[in-house]
Amino acid sequence: MDATALFKMTYGLYVVSAEADGQRAGCVVNTATQVTSTPPRVMVAVNKENVTAGVIAAAKAFTVTVIDKTADMPYIGNFGFRSSATYNKFEHYGCETSAVGSPYSPEHVCALLACKLVDTVDVGTHLLFIGDVVDAQKLSDEEPLTYAYYHAVLKGKTPPKASSYQA
Repeated sequence: MDATALFKMTYGLYVVSAEADGQRAGCVVNTATQVTSTPPRVMVAVNKENVTAGVIAAAKAFTVTVIDKTADMPYIGNFGFRSSATYNKFEHYGCETSAVGSPYSPEHVCALLACKLVDTVDVGTHLLFIGDVVDAQKLSDEEPLTYAYYHAVLKGKTPPKASSYQA
């Protein structure tokens, strides 16, 4: 099998975040998609080992922000290469609260989707969180940052916890 065929699938980069029991968490994911239009529903894949997965489960809500092309590697590293268990990811890039009570950074994002959790599917290393979109906002006219752009232009690496990671 040629696993590189999976690299031909298109992806974006997103920050998914939640807050429960006084803990804020967020992480960069490359697997988020709209799954239905009526009701508007989205799915995100989060590694089970990420603090964010537990916080989403406890909050029963999450917010997805679409990272735009103005983002740089320090921004992506802030949300993608640190743990919410030991680091406040919302300190340096501002923090606002979505309609579902999730924290989010308004910088370097072009859209926001606030979701109420309706289902969780265990797919092995990751959990798929499926949510009804209760608020959606276009935050800028910037182009979304694709995973291809992240690799080709920003020279970003795929972390081991990413759903697209290849050893």
